[in-house]
Amino acid sequence: MQTRPVDPAQCLALARQTFGIEAAAVQALAERTGPAFVRAVELMLACKGRVVVMGMGKSGHIGRKIAATLASTGTPALFVHPAEASHGDLGMITAADVVLGLSNSGQSEEINSLLPILRRQRSSLIAITGGLGSPLAQHAQVVLDSSVSQEACPLNLAPTASTMVQLALGDALAVALLDARGFRPEDFARSHPGGALGRQLLTHVSDVMRSGPAVPHVPPQAGLTELMREMSEKGLGASAVVDEKGQVLGIFTDGDLRRLVEKGCDLRTLSAAEVMHRNPRTVRADALAVDAAALMEQYRITTVLVVDENQGLVGALSSNDLMRAKVI
Repeated sequence: MQTRPVDPAQCLALARQTFGIEAAAVQALAERTGPAFVRAVELMLACKGRVVVMGMGKSGHIGRKIAATLASTGTPALFVHPAEASHGDLGMITAADVVLGLSNSGQSEEINSLLPILRRQRSSLIAITGGLGSPLAQHAQVVLDSSVSQEACPLNLAPTASTMVQLALGDALAVALLDARGFRPEDFARSHPGGALGRQLLTHVSDVMRSGPAVPHVPPQAGLTELMREMSEKGLGASAVVDEKGQVLGIFTDGDLRRLVEKGCDLRTLSAAEVMHRNPRTVRADALAVDAAALMEQYRITTVLVVDENQGLVGALSSNDLMRAKVI
């Protein structure tokens, strides 16, 4: 094997040829997909155990991705390596499971050696294979045809178009199953709590708000000096103004203070009731934090007060709090 300088024209031509071959393979898959695909979805949907995905080599790598996609979209799934299955991991598969076997040729020795055992323990088998007359296809209850007319590899050897078709079939199964299960964004978030979507759909205002002594608040008769001291000590950049029952009357912010100074007001004579904004924007503690962020963006504010059903002050939330929680 002798390395040679990259020919830009040849490089781009091969890239475009690869795209064309793989796109054509997936399009051909779409045209021939029919009742067998529906039966596969029904079998997986009715599964009382898990979908166990198996494959060797490149098919194994695709199988791992399919198992991960199924698991994250509401279908319990795992990948079992066929070679390891012969040395003990077969105990991970039960009669309640559905096995999804991937093999381009259907002749994978490691998978085929397991077929009699899977049949004896009555595990259901779905095959994704281009070898429609292979042992894998013959043992399967459902066969999904993943055959391709050619690989994108110029030597027609390295699995390329065939693995693309396998991946597309796996994605199609996952999408059909999540639709049948009524899978929602909230369900996706529960299996992705560390991701951005998980934080947005699972984080509530109560999880990130300031509460108790950390919430700045003063009575309406408080002077502006007391109001500014409360804002400074609590470090929020705003303070609620509440009545004797703790109900919110208004809010005063750093921006309000700057505007008073610009107007030349005598700050020593002003009370909280005189300078506050009445009827401020508020949220409930059980609201999603992302909704609070949307409220701030809509009204171009950086702080919202958190209230209960009686407009009693229970917390406060700033845009900085949301950024620290990685909600925005």
